[in-house]
Amino acid sequence: MDTVVVVGASLAGLRCCEALRRRGYSGKLVLVGEEAHKPYDRPPLSKQVLCGEWEPARTEFRRKEGYAPLALELQLGRRALALHAQARRVVLDDGKELAYDGLVIATGARARTLRGSEALSGVFTLRTLDDALQLRVALLQQPRVVVVGAGFIGLEVASACRKLDVAVTVVESMALPLDNPLGSAVGQAVQRLHEAHGVSFRLGVGVAALEGHGRVEHVRLSDGTAVPADVVVVGIGVTPNTAWLEGSGVAVGDGVLCDPTLATSVPGVVAAGDVVRWENPLFGESMRVEHWSNAVEQGQAAAARLLAGPTGGEPFSSLPYFWSDQYDLKLQFAGRVRADDELVLVEGTLADRNYVALYGRAGKLRGVLASNRPQQLLRYRKLLSEQASFDAALNAARPSAGP
Repeated sequence: MDTVVVVGASLAGLRCCEALRRRGYSGKLVLVGEEAHKPYDRPPLSKQVLCGEWEPARTEFRRKEGYAPLALELQLGRRALALHAQARRVVLDDGKELAYDGLVIATGARARTLRGSEALSGVFTLRTLDDALQLRVALLQQPRVVVVGAGFIGLEVASACRKLDVAVTVVESMALPLDNPLGSAVGQAVQRLHEAHGVSFRLGVGVAALEGHGRVEHVRLSDGTAVPADVVVVGIGVTPNTAWLEGSGVAVGDGVLCDPTLATSVPGVVAAGDVVRWENPLFGESMRVEHWSNAVEQGQAAAARLLAGPTGGEPFSSLPYFWSDQYDLKLQFAGRVRADDELVLVEGTLADRNYVALYGRAGKLRGVLASNRPQQLLRYRKLLSEQASFDAALNAARPSAGP
């Protein structure tokens, strides 16, 4: 291959570029990014950056080694508009067309918004560095904040607000925070933690409308009540960036549909990161994973797949893993669970926020959650990778199980 184009200056896109060079690819390598920034780390955006503890430069990848060793052609501040697969060309928003022999799709996802929010100022999402910086400026005015969505991003924003002594109300249509991903017992414990820090919750209600004259003033809820707001932060999930692939022949469906090796339906095109939906052999199900570690691993695997040629490549398996920092709480989770999975606390207690919980379904270990116990998580991650039974995992935990 003379030219490889990587569309998406994301973590997955950057790790793919690094892996290509590490594996000996010496041809032309182009990295396209919609943002003007060089690739940066996203997890600090809702924590250190939002609280003003980190300046933007600290989030940038490759601060020490720089980009010269990768010999990249950087096309930043440029959005991919279309893919002409037969001609092997990517069309950018400035009219430029990039010819390629191999293409990597790493366009990630964009934050979902609330209908009508575009007409009002004071409404934010938190997905990009610019989002975080704009929200940080708004929080310095000590506004009344409403966070829509009690998932991880929403709760991390609430935590940052309280750290800045900003009043915040969290609105969530589910009955509890984190109820869907982690279960009611954990959701109740997390809610109590936030309430102890002064966060108000409106649970089991949706958002009917955002109201205001040019600027948001109230959040009208589905029960008819209104919550005053100077700032609204919408954290209701993301949508994979696949619109630019319409008509290209690349199959999509809540993400770019890939085979087990991360190859798409179009020859010479692979994908990596938040945008990918593939059959994960570790769990035997189709999934799209939006976690940091998955982006790293898929970026590296996509590079190997591209270099392997039309008939090469190994199936990519991944154990989803993520973490969340809220106040003095570090939650770490590995696995793939559902709200109705069996949950067994095997170490510590929910009350002291220092515990390990295991999740099981159909006799299999499906997940592990560690709260302020990072070391204990490691052995259960190994059991998950080995596809251990739930009984085997519980037996392994018994010698160190707490009250």
